[in-house]
Amino acid sequence: MRSSNPVFSRRGFSRDNGHAGFSAAPQAGAATTGANPFAQGTAANPYATNPYAQQGTQPGAPAPARTDAMTIDDVVTRTAMTLGLVVVAAAIAWWVMPVDQANLGSAYGVAIGAAIIGFVLSLVNSFKRRPSPPLILTYAAFEGVFLGIVSNIVSVYVAPGAAMQAVLGTMAVFAGVLIAYRTGLIRVTRRFYGFVMAAAIGFMLLMMVNLLFAVFGGGDGLGVVFGIVAIVIGACILALNFKQVEDGIAYGAPREEAWLAAFGLTVTLVWIYIEMLRLVAILSGDD
Repeated sequence: MRSSNPVFSRRGFSRDNGHAGFSAAPQAGAATTGANPFAQGTAANPYATNPYAQQGTQPGAPAPARTDAMTIDDVVTRTAMTLGLVVVAAAIAWWVMPVDQANLGSAYGVAIGAAIIGFVLSLVNSFKRRPSPPLILTYAAFEGVFLGIVSNIVSVYVAPGAAMQAVLGTMAVFAGVLIAYRTGLIRVTRRFYGFVMAAAIGFMLLMMVNLLFAVFGGGDGLGVVFGIVAIVIGACILALNFKQVEDGIAYGAPREEAWLAAFGLTVTLVWIYIEMLRLVAILSGDD
């Protein structure tokens, strides 16, 4: 079972025989066995191999400490770089790309083009065997252009101040999930992971139904429900992102994997922001 967030299909943070976050971190100096997908392989479970163990480690023996292991500082720094580029690109697009009636069509065209390029780059980054910082930063730049133009259009024609409300809402969701995760109110288990997957499938079905209602001129109330559900799912995936980071550090992921964690957090936060912006626009249109 794989996550709806493409980042979770990557080596090291998600495996076909289990998710890294569904078992406890190894004790220092102790060999790990059993269902832990990062444990050293055993006869009963030959696929349970720590993907971060350095070559030469004997099965059943504790992996030697890495000198290039990922740390929380690495994740914070790279996430700040990636999100910072999104913000900078969005600000530039906001001020440079006019969205008046005469240029609205061109603005939409640039936004759609940036969105398509960003989507393609997100797929490339998700399926690359090793994280590519230039590609991740390029994705952030194009995603920022898309967000900047769309946010400007919504703020001008639909709901003044919508962008700031969406930013504050996204920050609130991030802070709330982080606090809930760190205090143990949210525990990422197999059941939680399965719930998120089921919710993601339901989200896609709900989106299709909402589109059908929109075609026939209805679905405003459903659009609000759709937005709330999307934000809740985004918050759940954010908790998976936090577990991804925690497990990567606990199991000695190489420092380059911090870019993967930064990419995952950026994808999730962009999703939450877009849904926040859309929800604000819908609610403002009902006034």
